[in-house]
Amino acid sequence: MRPRRSTPAHQTSDFAELVCSNSLKSNSEFTAPWLLKEEMRRADSLLLEIARETAVPAGHALAVDRATFAAQVTEAVSHHPHIKVVREEVTHIDENAGCTIVATGPLTSNALATDIARLSGSDHLFFYDSISPIVDAESIDRTRVYLAARYGKGSADYINCPMSRAEYDRFYDALLAAQSVEGHDWENLNYFESCLPIEEIARRGRDTLRFGPMKPVGLVDPRTGQRSFAVVQLRQENLRADSYNIVGFQNHLRFPEQDRVFRLIPGLENARFLRYGQIHRNTYINAPALLTPTLQMKAHPRVLFAGQISGVEGYVESIATGLLAGLHAAALVHGAQPLPAPRATAFGSLVHYITQSDARDFQPANITFDLLPPLNSEKKIRDRAVRHRRQCERALADLESWLREFEKRSLPQLAESPARPGPTRVGMNPQR
Repeated sequence: MRPRRSTPAHQTSDFAELVCSNSLKSNSEFTAPWLLKEEMRRADSLLLEIARETAVPAGHALAVDRATFAAQVTEAVSHHPHIKVVREEVTHIDENAGCTIVATGPLTSNALATDIARLSGSDHLFFYDSISPIVDAESIDRTRVYLAARYGKGSADYINCPMSRAEYDRFYDALLAAQSVEGHDWENLNYFESCLPIEEIARRGRDTLRFGPMKPVGLVDPRTGQRSFAVVQLRQENLRADSYNIVGFQNHLRFPEQDRVFRLIPGLENARFLRYGQIHRNTYINAPALLTPTLQMKAHPRVLFAGQISGVEGYVESIATGLLAGLHAAALVHGAQPLPAPRATAFGSLVHYITQSDARDFQPANITFDLLPPLNSEKKIRDRAVRHRRQCERALADLESWLREFEKRSLPQLAESPARPGPTRVGMNPQR
């Protein structure tokens, strides 16, 4: 609907504008985020391909230049031969017409959220999410910081702002005393636990920040050879490296208060803030009560949900469910039966969580190994690294079988296409 109708968080009219962070999580092999991205790569995910093309240095993580990423996604979608872009706000879903994927993201408009509540037969759910501040790279005092990646993973891509105990205490006290933004309907805030505002984390105890976004573990100041009491990390925001976001510093503070408190961080005494932290509402449905394992509504099978509104949390998870919903919708419009992703895959485990959890206490989730089923082994593997590697190998083997079976059963005309060389894939490439 942008730019005709804006949202509290977006700044452009581009598709796929990342508002909270520019990170798509770990790229370290045999981690859960890596597994999900590897499955997406093997399923020919267009957005993941664009993410790799627009990547910026971020140690062992995959982070993107937000503006370039969104611009390339917009270009690809707008010029795709089978996509017609309509720039207007959708306020009603016709459950009886065609096949519809609802992928309105966390910032679903009030009118559409009301219609989704009508369609689902229950009130829509919501939680509050926050945005980290961004600083001008030239305003960072490089004499007070150092470059390093935690545990030396990847290259030294993060700017680290070390704090002594006295500096930490001064910052902590100022943060607790800072004024928050007053909201109209924020009396009963329901924050997503893994994306808490930094001031909310601080209220849980004096050392919570040191064991959270400001943890010094795995970081040694090369100037002293010692680990600091606390560390604030800055991650490159774009390919030009002219701006950095303060990692984990999403917040709900007044802008003048952010300016005052965050300048207590060593190296940011004269920081120029290009964007302050903010808070916005994320809307999601009660997926276990409403969706099948193919992301279709139980009551309205021609309506599918994907992205954060389906009950997943995170950019990668949102892209993954979008890819799956697209495959299932393609099967439906060709008169075939959608084939759920295998339970052992990251795809299948993520969807299993949002469709099979207890509907009475459902909360959005990121991909973790806890969502994957345990290995079928008589002897428990105690080495976590070995166990995770085996789970990833099992997942990828099941994925390949599923992709072949999916194309054979659901999309036979694609499997027989003479225009596609090499392995069969089901992504968005018009040549495939």
